[in-house]
Amino acid sequence: MAIYRSSFKTTGAGTSARPIGSIYGIASVCGWLLEAHIFNTTAVAAEFTLVRLTSAGTPGTGKTEAKEWPDSVAASLTSFDTHSADAGIGDELERVQLPAAAGGGVILTFGDRGIHIPAGTANGIGFVPVGTGQICVVKFRWAE
Repeated sequence: MAIYRSSFKTTGAGTSARPIGSIYGIASVCGWLLEAHIFNTTAVAAEFTLVRLTSAGTPGTGKTEAKEWPDSVAASLTSFDTHSADAGIGDELERVQLPAAAGGGVILTFGDRGIHIPAGTANGIGFVPVGTGQICVVKFRWAE
């Protein structure tokens, strides 16, 4: 099993149905989310939930995935920037409060196995704001 990561500054603030950052499986490959990071870029406090996504809506730009082991095959799962159309919002997995300080954030870890992302293009996990969103730095680390 190979480990991958992506990290990016979001281009939008999101809504309760439009993630600011997400990661999705593909039709034939599942994955396990090992870590999810979110960091504030402003001096305004914000609250986000990490949710299971049950449909893709319209994800933003696909981000570049990095291999932790250089000889691994290319990643199959893809992380995306801020969605431009609503995604299907499922279970809330975590809730985080970001402090009113640029650089303040949270690193969520999910144990040895991680949170399963089933195969299928509508299956994902993402950060959505509670109330007013804002631009953040997001990082995902996963196995597949």
